[in-house]
Amino acid sequence: MRHFVYFSQSARTSGNFSSDDLMGAGRLDIAIHVIINAFFLSHKLRDDVVLHLIFYGNPDPPKHIEIHVNEETQLSKKDVAGLIKKILYKYKPGQKTEAVPGCFVEKKSFLDVINSLSAEGKDIFIMDEAGIPLRDAKIQKESVFVIGDHEGFPQKELKRLKKKFNLVSVGPKIYFASQVVTLINNELDLRGL
Repeated sequence: MRHFVYFSQSARTSGNFSSDDLMGAGRLDIAIHVIINAFFLSHKLRDDVVLHLIFYGNPDPPKHIEIHVNEETQLSKKDVAGLIKKILYKYKPGQKTEAVPGCFVEKKSFLDVINSLSAEGKDIFIMDEAGIPLRDAKIQKESVFVIGDHEGFPQKELKRLKKKFNLVSVGPKIYFASQVVTLINNELDLRGL
């Protein structure tokens, strides 16, 4: 199973945002593109991906949304924003809640999510332009790829991550976060992971 962790410094942490103004909702438009590129293939959904969205925007950060696609998950490209709203509205303080089948929400920090995945024995790869090329990286089947939004990661957390985990780059150009997800999915598909 491949895991993606997408971090957003500004994405809304409650469901009270307008689906017509996703940029004004802390750039939730970026998160939506990440979801689409993580799960959607032509004519089917990927079932080999777990996506972790970490939102640090107002009014109640942090929020950790975890999405697993299974036969009960209702994921439509037309209403990903509606899905995020529904998940955030179902948040219950102090617990991890399955908001809709395969989609969970809880209050959990960026570092706590990364450390939990690492404690499960998964290899962690931090996407960074100074990292080794993705094509040269030794990647195991249970790997985690950590991607930041257009603002990047908080500097304090980034320093800790760089000391502890592998830095990997998708190439000499800077891509949108959603494009990075596509490039990683493609590389793992080519490797049969």
